[in-house]
Amino acid sequence: MRIALGSDHAGFDLKQNLLALLESLGHQVLDVGVYNDEPADYPDYAEAVGLAVVQKKAERGILLCGSGVGASVAANKIPGIRAAVCHDGYSAHQGVEHDDMNVLVLGARIIGTYLARDLVQTFLGAQFSGEERHRRRLEKVLEIERRYLEGKPGKARRAGKS
Repeated sequence: MRIALGSDHAGFDLKQNLLALLESLGHQVLDVGVYNDEPADYPDYAEAVGLAVVQKKAERGILLCGSGVGASVAANKIPGIRAAVCHDGYSAHQGVEHDDMNVLVLGARIIGTYLARDLVQTFLGAQFSGEERHRRRLEKVLEIERRYLEGKPGKARRAGKS
């Protein structure tokens, strides 16, 4: 699988570890930076990973920052990106299986190396289920994205309404 991998300075050491793991597993890795631990801004690398995914240079992305939150917020600004911070195995596979998550975000100051390696493998091993309920919900998410891209925001749907 082609994977876009990026981090800010806080995630640099963990990124290097994950880069080695991904390559050892036979994945093609597009390393979008950072390339050292000098201070860097997470939005730059969130955008680079996200663009690699939406431009089909990578099938999935992995993104790291200190907490994972900032990078997740930034990546989700790119239409077509569904990024989530996952610090447990269930979220790492369920996000793909139910929500077609295409970018895994990790907080390098929150989790350790062994958990990060496990989460990456879990994320990459998961596939979107394609079940009707998941397709229906994903289509609603995509419709929200389309409306706002077209400058036509609507009212939020009330719970229980389709």
